[in-house]
Amino acid sequence: MVSGTIVGEFPSAVSVDRLWKATFCDGHNLLPKILSVIISSIDILEGDGAGVGTVKKFNFTDGGALGVKVKSYGVEVCLASTSEGGSLAKMKIEYESMGESLLSEEDATELQQGIFAMVKAVDAHLVENPTAYA
Repeated sequence: MVSGTIVGEFPSAVSVDRLWKATFCDGHNLLPKILSVIISSIDILEGDGAGVGTVKKFNFTDGGALGVKVKSYGVEVCLASTSEGGSLAKMKIEYESMGESLLSEEDATELQQGIFAMVKAVDAHLVENPTAYA
């Protein structure tokens, strides 16, 4: 096993407050509804589901690289406000590969895009529903 890190950013027209509430405070309810093809459920393992120290387990319908090329991964997200009133999601993905080398650039991009797909889905939902999580 080899540990690796992938970093990336995703701009959003949605405010930090709304994106935070929808993705992290209520994501265990919202994400399985808007991404049922990818996420079957999210279990809260520790904490209250929204506060500091909360640990959630995502149950995927299709693990993609998980269990094939990646043994495990964790995602750290930082949301920052932009001058336009939107937000910028900065993500750091730390993973353990199944083999003795880092993921290829193609596999790393695929893993990153899969995670960004969740944020993009929440972003689209909030744009379509401007009063949700206001």
